[in-house]
Amino acid sequence: METYKTATVQFQHAPGNKEDNLEIITAYIEKAKEEDVKLIVFPEMCITGYWHVRNLSREEIKVLAEPVPDGPSTQKLVSLATKHKMTIGAGLIELAENGSLYNTYVVALSDGTVQRHRKLHTFISTHMESGDAYTVFNTPEGVRIGVLICYDNNIIENARMTALLGAEILLAPHQTGGCNSASPKGMKRIDPLLWEEREQRSDELLKEFQGPKGRGWLMRWLPSRAHDNGMFLLFSNGVGRDDDEVRTGNAMILDPYGEILAESKALGNDMVSAELDLSLIPTSNGRRWMKARRPELYSLIVQRTGEEEETRKVRFTYE
Repeated sequence: METYKTATVQFQHAPGNKEDNLEIITAYIEKAKEEDVKLIVFPEMCITGYWHVRNLSREEIKVLAEPVPDGPSTQKLVSLATKHKMTIGAGLIELAENGSLYNTYVVALSDGTVQRHRKLHTFISTHMESGDAYTVFNTPEGVRIGVLICYDNNIIENARMTALLGAEILLAPHQTGGCNSASPKGMKRIDPLLWEEREQRSDELLKEFQGPKGRGWLMRWLPSRAHDNGMFLLFSNGVGRDDDEVRTGNAMILDPYGEILAESKALGNDMVSAELDLSLIPTSNGRRWMKARRPELYSLIVQRTGEEEETRKVRFTYE
């Protein structure tokens, strides 16, 4: 397959309201079908809701959580995937057989099979575990896909490992923008009042979404994950108020050179799509550079330096 039609969605989820969130997901899938999309990507934990989960007890989180693949939300995605012959990715909270809770991204493939990625760097709740494996797989159409959830993408080794496992397309579902970063040059919060008054203050809000609290921050690093590893990248994100933060949307599709094929500047729910020319991958800079690797020089990368810390501590140390 030389070309592959894809779409990525930004939308504002309803915290804890899986039924309403799945209705939004279903509507965008039906819209994507009209455009002959073969792969559609939705945000991190968009089925269950995201930022409010940090304040929930373990029992409250378990009420939201579901098994994968047998839970009702995953089965709904499977039903839509097989009906429309489309591969669909969306995030939720997984309840594992041993009782562990995970920030999980479910990918329902067009043939009815299911893949899942458990976020490697979970910090939303002390009650939730981090995954311990990379997720790379083939679609029925023969396209190789990898998944990294939000913070997973910040760690450059994760993107490189996904590429080394053969991923041609990286799904990068997020809930980001408008976060309070510890770095003086990192993201900062967006005033929730600005979102609530967006109809009267749309120019101000767009400036925030496109500036260093949103797109400006993404452009510092997101294109490099695609370019340096020779992968297409589908960035999906929340948009609008998420508890006391405001997500910035910026849904986009990047090619293996880190160039943007499609992006949203909408101040609300939106979908963008693009036809991916898979023939660009073999001769992309990233893929050619990867062939010049000298792994014998990289032993320090797999050794602990003594400075490693748990993701939650790194994320919240200075807040």
